[in-house]
Amino acid sequence: MRQDFDMIQNFDVQGGPDYGQRNLPKLRKALTDASLDGFLIPHEDEYQNEYLPDCNERLMWATGFTGSAGAAIVLMNKAAMFVDGRYTLQVRAQVSGDLFEYESIENKGMTRWLTANTKAGQIIGYDPRLHSPNDLAAFEKAASLSGATLKALEQNPIDEAWDDRPATPEAPLTIQPLKLAGESHGEKRARIGQKITDMGGDIALITSPASIAWLLNIRGGDVMCTPLPLSTMTINKSGQVDLFIKASKVTPDIQTHLGNDVAIKTESDLLPHLNQLSKKTVIADPSTTSAWYFQTLKDAGAKIIRSQDPIALPKASKNAAEIAGTTQAHKRDAVPLIKFLHWLDTDAQSGEFDEIEAAIKLEELRHETGVLKDLSFETISGAGSNGAHCHYRVNTATTKRLEKSSLYLVDSGGQYQDGTTDVTRTVPIGEPTQEMRERFTLVLKGHITLALVRFPTGTTGSNLDVLARHALWQHGLDYDHGTGHGVGVYLGVHEGPQRISKTPSTVALEPGMIVSNEPGYYKEEGYGIRIENLQYVTPPQDIKGGERPMMGFETLTLAPINRDLIVAAMLTETERQYVNNYHQRVWAEIGPSVAGDIKAWLKAACAEI
Repeated sequence: MRQDFDMIQNFDVQGGPDYGQRNLPKLRKALTDASLDGFLIPHEDEYQNEYLPDCNERLMWATGFTGSAGAAIVLMNKAAMFVDGRYTLQVRAQVSGDLFEYESIENKGMTRWLTANTKAGQIIGYDPRLHSPNDLAAFEKAASLSGATLKALEQNPIDEAWDDRPATPEAPLTIQPLKLAGESHGEKRARIGQKITDMGGDIALITSPASIAWLLNIRGGDVMCTPLPLSTMTINKSGQVDLFIKASKVTPDIQTHLGNDVAIKTESDLLPHLNQLSKKTVIADPSTTSAWYFQTLKDAGAKIIRSQDPIALPKASKNAAEIAGTTQAHKRDAVPLIKFLHWLDTDAQSGEFDEIEAAIKLEELRHETGVLKDLSFETISGAGSNGAHCHYRVNTATTKRLEKSSLYLVDSGGQYQDGTTDVTRTVPIGEPTQEMRERFTLVLKGHITLALVRFPTGTTGSNLDVLARHALWQHGLDYDHGTGHGVGVYLGVHEGPQRISKTPSTVALEPGMIVSNEPGYYKEEGYGIRIENLQYVTPPQDIKGGERPMMGFETLTLAPINRDLIVAAMLTETERQYVNNYHQRVWAEIGPSVAGDIKAWLKAACAEI
């Protein structure tokens, strides 16, 4: 089935115990040469992105671990690998237990381990470009309790020891057209400049490539799945920008697009630029900007305002053009997705296909649109018990067949120039059990409640999270991930600062924000269930007889929810009507774009319950 698409995701096993066996001695030699007793290794790179360029996969190089969250501490006589509950199985498969202790990163696991395993006089190195100020302060306190000290390093010892390190990316920048951006970068810069003034600042330091891409209406190709230009920027209260980026990425068209108020400088110009900010009031976000920047600004004599990136909220609240574009992207993406669901309900019922073949099939169908830029993340393709791991990444070592009497969970998305998609569907292979149907219906009830809710201005995602869990809770069930994350427009599929989660949030939902609606249920060693649509926040509207205008959600994703898994008797009349109305919309909007057997299948899949 597989074709030679340049962008088709790689299912070969990456990482693995041999990485640590091969590279840990190299790292320890570099530590010895630097007179260090240990080193802290976070997953994050200098830009705090979800996906890293190959040259910044330092944690994988040292340990073999490929997960998106984790860290390690390496001492001369022992080492520990820290992950959260999502990666309990993966870490044991990829990281050698002979070389690393397996530890939990949760509940201050790293700081407790650092205190317990270091001693007076030891010097533990760290790369200040990779740690947030808050994390670093916690590590310094933990080391001091044992008498050890932390030392900031100018050169990362992994970079020195990594003899075959890949080259840094140099993908050329592209322009995000005004018709899709909805606002020129000049207008955006003026708006952010005024915000800087209102915050009492002279200038803002922006280290998030996503913020830079949105502000300047540019995109890049430096990391997989997200069109980011790795770069750093400052913007002053007049809206003038200094952009620090590799010159090879900037074409003449980009120079013309950016104009005279955006000065393009090399990465080596950044430190002298920061050193010139003496007595300036600089806004910097401690959640996205590393400790190195804060120390550099402090040493330069700048006054620092620790505050949220001033671009974060404007970027999250999509304008009319961005909403229109992402709406079209979701309609386009619905066609390959529906073709795939038809395939799952027909050919794949044979039990002859595995998770990798299914993921490839879906990606091939998305490529047939002719405008797919990339996947928005690596497809989660989980059959049977693999679906019970909510962040499962299929590979050649773990792939399972889509077998009879099981559930198959597929979470996938595409990057199109006008929008970013993310959708999860769960389908039965063969006849589902009654338990599967009942628990699917409980998840569906939560999904519907969150889709239909109306709420006042000032409501946060954490205020709404319980709505998606209520039906599950009444049956003693729950799920251990957030209910919704923000999504960009041809940017990150996971975007803040908004979220829907148990974790308390002070960020209120605002019109135009895109969030996912994805409650789930996961039975260990059994199966996984998740139903995910993307939706955006609508402006406040009056409700007949009400006293306050209320916001709500408009659903973007258009794909049928599997009717064979729904126990109709468990739904209220409102819930049943929601499913029927949603399916009527899918049929009306997508039906004309499919034909033949797929059209007939879609009509049946969207029939009333």
